[in-house]
Amino acid sequence: MKTIAIVSQKGGAGKTTIAVHLATAAAAAGHAVAIIDLDPQGTAASWGDRRQAAAPEVVSGQAARLQVLIDAARDAGADLLVIDTAPNADQTALRAAQLADLVLVPCRPAAFDLEAIRATLTLTQIAQKPSFVVLNAAPPRSGIGREAAEGLEGQGVQVAPIIMSQRAAFAHGVIDGRTAQEFEPGGKAAEEVERLYLWLCGIVDMPTCRQVRKAA
Repeated sequence: MKTIAIVSQKGGAGKTTIAVHLATAAAAAGHAVAIIDLDPQGTAASWGDRRQAAAPEVVSGQAARLQVLIDAARDAGADLLVIDTAPNADQTALRAAQLADLVLVPCRPAAFDLEAIRATLTLTQIAQKPSFVVLNAAPPRSGIGREAAEGLEGQGVQVAPIIMSQRAAFAHGVIDGRTAQEFEPGGKAAEEVERLYLWLCGIVDMPTCRQVRKAA
């Protein structure tokens, strides 16, 4: 089982958006996927409540029970576990990072947001786990995202090569528990999600597609 922690101390960075979209992309590829929602606001869990499809499974959790929840997901045969954390670079986020195989740090390509991720990047260094910044909600048809990526890379920060844009499909899809891939399968947002998912598979050494399990 591969475990991904999505961490950012700044609210509005897009942690839950990234979490549910990557998890759903993996589920659509045939993987058994679960999301652990550690955010007291329960945004991912609320999305799961609205969702009509059975996968991915979303579970609300607390930091004190995180290891138990991870073990339960592994015992249940999960291929991928995504941990969605609260907007704090605190002990809960640190624990999630320590227990993950990879940490993703969503960040908007704006000056205040880029400055705010320093504490999160320090946390990933303390956790001693590989981490990548995922630039999110970049203005379409703008070079701002690429400029932000180059600036971070110049400081030695690892940045995911796929920049996620600010697109209506991301907002509209989650209203009723769907994702951009499901709301507008042939759209630009769905394409970006697919590219990010394929990149993630390569980073954590997970097959991009798994044969869908037959019903018992």
